Amino acid sequence: MSAESFERFLSRRVRNMQESQTMKISGLAKKMQAEGKDIVSLSAGEPDFPTPENVCQAGIEAIRSGFTRYTANGGIPELKKAIIRKLSRDNGLDYVENEIIVSNGGKQTLANTFLALCDEGDEVIVPAPYWVSFPEMARLAGATPVIVETSIETGYKMTPEQLSAAITPKTRILVLNSPSNPSGAVYNEAEVRALMKVLEGKEIFVLSDEMYDMICYGGVRPFSPARIPEMKPWVIVSNGTSKSYSMTGWRIGYLAAPKWIIDACDKIQSQTTSNANSIAQKAAVAALDGDQSIVEERRLEFEKRRDFMFRELNTIPGIECTLPEGAFYIFPSIKGLLGKSFGGKVMKDSADIAEYLLKDHYVATVPGDAFGAPENLRLSYAASIEELTEAVNRMRKAFA
Repeated sequence: MSAESFERFLSRRVRNMQESQTMKISGLAKKMQAEGKDIVSLSAGEPDFPTPENVCQAGIEAIRSGFTRYTANGGIPELKKAIIRKLSRDNGLDYVENEIIVSNGGKQTLANTFLALCDEGDEVIVPAPYWVSFPEMARLAGATPVIVETSIETGYKMTPEQLSAAITPKTRILVLNSPSNPSGAVYNEAEVRALMKVLEGKEIFVLSDEMYDMICYGGVRPFSPARIPEMKPWVIVSNGTSKSYSMTGWRIGYLAAPKWIIDACDKIQSQTTSNANSIAQKAAVAALDGDQSIVEERRLEFEKRRDFMFRELNTIPGIECTLPEGAFYIFPSIKGLLGKSFGGKVMKDSADIAEYLLKDHYVATVPGDAFGAPENLRLSYAASIEELTEAVNRMRKAFA
């Protein structure tokens, strides 16, 4: 029997899931680079800066001191206390240790939440553009993602009216990602309060993904819905060390939520992965409690890159960008390029554009289809100004 004929034995949940397009494009770009192609990659969702030295030293010390065994399933107390201090210092949030769980990256914190709260038939409201894994994680938990489309005119933010229209008796969770991957949109305090007003009196949870909270621009600061006292029992805050501290490979994410939710996530984690990496947990303590000036230095560098990309991309005919307020992505509309012919091929959607840029001009981007926005591309500016300049020049040539 062929491999294809065996695929019928796969579970329905796996057959219904889509592969992560961001990982797929990054993988193809790396394969082409390994073949000797001069690829400029704007596809990866990770900082190009190295992990800070104090964090690396903490990891080395953990190894040398023999801190290499299993830890408590939900994280070491030392790290939970550091997370509590971080949330108080940077986010204005107060939690205690039994309201915190440490997991193997932000993805696991989110997956644990969906598995803990969703049953078959439940609905999860996901504003688009969305991070690629939100709808798939909801499906994996048996729920149905309800996509709310936003537009460049609203800064890719969902309005209270849209939220109200999307709610049904089956609604279980609202996903709120601010700063947003892929758009860089940040909901301010007034906007968050207006959305939460819609949820008043309803038994709907808010999964607030705040992974990019320390990477914002122009004086903008994200406002967590957990800061609203009457909403806090319904809010699950997800964060991690990956983006702010260039620790993507260390795989440390964490949740802050009511104890009963944390207990449920702890139960799930105990039967899937158990604790997060012991060495990485020690390194994460150093990241959260150490000198934070490096975070600000890198934020300022990202801001310069953001301004460069916004300015240059908007000079290319057929491309239109909003100015991102956070994260390190820019999400240009390529609506003006669709239907046109480049390289002898008509560009029907963003997947065609991304493939053309990668195969013909060696620029790796991610098609907006993966984020529920088929008329956009996601470009990461977690790259040097020299690389960004080269990428823009190649794009300008590609669409001349």
